[in-house]
Amino acid sequence: MSQRIDNFSAGPAVLPEQVLVQATRDIINFRNTGMGVMEISHRAAEFMAMVKETEANLRTLMGIPDNYRVLFLQGGASSQFFMIPMNLLGAGKKASYLNTGTWAKKAIKEARLFGEIEVPYSSEEGGYKRVPGSDEYQVAADSEYLYYVSNNTIYGTQFHEVPTTERLLVCDMSSDILSRPVDISRFGIIFAGAQKNLGPAGVTVVIIREDLLARTPDATPTILRYKTHADQGSLFNTPPCFAIYVVGEVLKWLLDQGGVAAIHQQNREKAALLYQVIDGSDYYRGHAEVGSRSLMNIPFNLPTPELERKFLAEAAAAGLAGLKGHRSIGGCRASIYNAFPYAGVVRLTQFMASFAADNPVA
Repeated sequence: MSQRIDNFSAGPAVLPEQVLVQATRDIINFRNTGMGVMEISHRAAEFMAMVKETEANLRTLMGIPDNYRVLFLQGGASSQFFMIPMNLLGAGKKASYLNTGTWAKKAIKEARLFGEIEVPYSSEEGGYKRVPGSDEYQVAADSEYLYYVSNNTIYGTQFHEVPTTERLLVCDMSSDILSRPVDISRFGIIFAGAQKNLGPAGVTVVIIREDLLARTPDATPTILRYKTHADQGSLFNTPPCFAIYVVGEVLKWLLDQGGVAAIHQQNREKAALLYQVIDGSDYYRGHAEVGSRSLMNIPFNLPTPELERKFLAEAAAAGLAGLKGHRSIGGCRASIYNAFPYAGVVRLTQFMASFAADNPVA
C-alpha cells in the first residue's frame, strides 16, 4: 500500500486509519454475512443493528438526552438550510440568523423562502474574521429560533461559547461536532454533514428535540418532514448505507480515544502548536481574530501570493496535502479535525519554519 500523507483537506477530510482498515474488510464481508456492507439490504437485521449501535454510541459520546431524536439523513448539510425553516416556520413567522460566514449566508437565503428572517449580527463587511459575543446582538422576542454556525471552515472562526438566548437554538455543527463537549439540552436542533469529523460525505446527522417534530406545517412534503424519518428510525427510504456504517466505525474509534473530552484536549494541543508558529513572526498571518480562532480550521497567509503558491507546491511535494485556502479568500488553510494526528501538525510546523528561513522577504 502506498505511504499515507498528511491530509489537511477541509472536507472530505482525513479519517482514522483503523476505520479505513476495518472498512476494507467489511466492504467484502460485513459481519460474516457473506455480503459487503454496500450490498446488504438496509432492512437486514445486521444492518439495522448497526444503525442502532451507531445511534447509541453517538448518544453516549454527546450525552444526548432521551427527549431528542437522532436522524441519519441524505442531502448534505445544505439540505438543512431549507428543511429547518420548512419544518419550524410558516406564514407570518420569523427567525433570527447570525451571519458569520458563507454557510450562514447560504442558510439565510434559503430560510427567506419560508418566513421573515432577521440578521441581528453580521461580520461580512469585516471579512468574516470574528464571531460575536451574546452581548453584541439582540434577538427579536417573536423569533421562533436563533440559528448559528458553530465553526466556519472557510474563515477559521469558531464560537467558543454557546449563544445565550431565550429563543429556540439551532446550530450547524458540521465542522466541529464531537470535537468538544456540548450541552445538547441547550439546543432545539443540531445538524452536521459527516465529511469533517464524523465520516464520509453522504450522510447528515440531525439531533432534534422530540416536541419539535409536531411543528411542521401541513403542506410540507412527506420526505422533508423530520417526523417521517424519526418515526421510521431513519429508514423511511433507502439510507446512505455505507456512509452511516463509516460514521459508526468513527464513533467506535472516538470511544477508544477516551471520548469527546479527551479528543478536545488533543485538538487544543494541535491548534496551539500551529498558532504558535503563526504568531511567532510576521511571516505567517492568521485570518481570524485571536478571540474567535477555530481549533478545526486554520487559514493563514504568507507575505505575497507568489510565496503562497511556492509554499503550497513544496508542501505538497513534501507530503503535506490539502493546504490550499478556500477560493473565496485564497491563501493557505490547515484543517486539523479529530482524526488528524498531532505528528502531522508537527511536520507542518517544521516545514513552515524551514520555508520561512529559506524564503526570506527583503
